[in-house]
Amino acid sequence: MDAFYEPLGADRFRSTPHTAGPWSADSQHLGPPSALLARQLELTAPASASLGRMTVEVLGPVPIAELTVRSWVARPGRSVQLSHAELSAGGRPVATAAAWWIATSDSTEVAAGLPAPLPPVDSATPGSIPTGWRSGYLQAMEWRSVKGGIGQSGPATVWIRQRVALVDGETPTGLQRLMAVADSGNGVSSRLDLREWFFINTELTVHTWRPPAGEWIGLDANTTIGPQGLGVATSTLHDQDGPVGHGSQALLVRPR
Repeated sequence: MDAFYEPLGADRFRSTPHTAGPWSADSQHLGPPSALLARQLELTAPASASLGRMTVEVLGPVPIAELTVRSWVARPGRSVQLSHAELSAGGRPVATAAAWWIATSDSTEVAAGLPAPLPPVDSATPGSIPTGWRSGYLQAMEWRSVKGGIGQSGPATVWIRQRVALVDGETPTGLQRLMAVADSGNGVSSRLDLREWFFINTELTVHTWRPPAGEWIGLDANTTIGPQGLGVATSTLHDQDGPVGHGSQALLVRPR
């Protein structure tokens, strides 16, 4: 199936092999679950609001199995609204998410501080999956490198596009595409050998200043590793019209 998930009805989904992540053949890359949580949170969004911030908390490995997702409004409001979502497998929560929706207005006149746009997609180099990295999610995405990338140590600037749908029979929204990619910041800017080290994120936080558009999402990513097994991966997120937000991931770093 050319999708990350097959809908089963009543907020239930069957995970496909496309969701498999780099750490285990039995668990998912966090990109697809984050996008599935975003899809559920979008059901709660006020009509005149845009996402200000979304945080995904990882409670454990997300298995490649049947999942259930639910969402609710935690704090209603006309100017700002807080929504929560929960992803479960086998009756056990494996991830939660919170989103702040902010009422939109025209602030074009005072817009400032935006990062520079990335070089265009057409100027980037097609990427490939290096030895030692598992397939699944990595093959379900198209990768183009501006600088660095998967399997190369250090900061990286890449463009990424989904080859498959999020949910079978649906076209992903811009937010769903953004969340499917944002969790790749620590992977593309890794400073460590995947075969020798874990650098697993415990959460993903994305702030946006406008909704993303189009199929391609750009990451300008860097990973910082401290001396006590902690790290942080940060990314500036782009679409083909320019920068759209920031992503960050708290990392657990330790030898395999």
